[in-house]
Amino acid sequence: MLAAAAILTGCDSEPETAKLPDTKAQAAAKLKAGKAAKMKAAAAVRANELGQIPVLMWHRIVPKPQTTDDRSPAQFRADLERLVREDYVPITAAEMVAGKIDIPAGKHPVVLTFDDSSPSQLTLNEMGEVQKDTAVAILREVAAKHPGWKPKATFYVTRDMFGKTVREEQAQALLWLKDNGFEIGNHTRDHLNLRGRSKQEVEEQIGTIGKTISSLAYLNPTTIALPYGNQPTKKEWALKGKQYHHQGAFLAGYTPAPAPFSKSYDAAGIPRIKAMEKKGDCAQFCSEAWLDWLKKNPDMRYTSDGDVSTVAYPKYKAPYLRKSFTTWSLPY
Repeated sequence: MLAAAAILTGCDSEPETAKLPDTKAQAAAKLKAGKAAKMKAAAAVRANELGQIPVLMWHRIVPKPQTTDDRSPAQFRADLERLVREDYVPITAAEMVAGKIDIPAGKHPVVLTFDDSSPSQLTLNEMGEVQKDTAVAILREVAAKHPGWKPKATFYVTRDMFGKTVREEQAQALLWLKDNGFEIGNHTRDHLNLRGRSKQEVEEQIGTIGKTISSLAYLNPTTIALPYGNQPTKKEWALKGKQYHHQGAFLAGYTPAPAPFSKSYDAAGIPRIKAMEKKGDCAQFCSEAWLDWLKKNPDMRYTSDGDVSTVAYPKYKAPYLRKSFTTWSLPY
């Protein structure tokens, strides 16, 4: 009987090795179907994650602008409201250079950057509350009006740390930014033009403020904005030194930036766009002009597929993909 049972069991049960091919085939089929679904979804929103990203640059936000670098609170609100209307979603500079562009499908990333750590960007009162009409206050107001639009931005600081000279007050400002989801970046200690300076001078300017930020906010900046947009003699000096290691160095103009997945991307020289209307040189090279151009040329603009694990783009753009992102690619 035992022998018969063994024979019967052998006849009724399929060997495990016989099941494996079916299991692998099913897994492959599911993988193929999943990829096809992702391609269909990417095509539906015309995703183009090899497109260009506007990295916008502000300095002071003041009631009475004195230079073309200044914006009034009303102008700054209008800048942000336009971005909301045109489906731009803020990401930090660090997220951009890391390729972690996690925004909804059909939306476009924008990087909001602020140079020089001015009190007009962030001032806290005695209760630790953000002062009205500062850049941070306006960012949060606009975000509150538009659910899903996050108040993300990158602040590039120098030793003039939001007008504070007392170490505890400097730490309070930086920790507030860190705790509220903002990025703190390096803008050199003294805002000196790095062009033509020795490697030692470059490393001192970048490394000392980086060390200060680290001691105050317990973080190491991962991106830097170069003063006046000028690169040092060897552009790599801005990325890596004895006391720092940045993943991206940002310039001061004049075009949208290539996506980090594109062959055109250069981590040591990422362009930014000055926030301003079409006046003078800004008729072509500032935010209003470039946002108009991107709106008229949607095939050139970065549009997300909503999946941070893929790089989706129309098949005809395949030659522009950096080889290091081949495994992420999702051409459709």
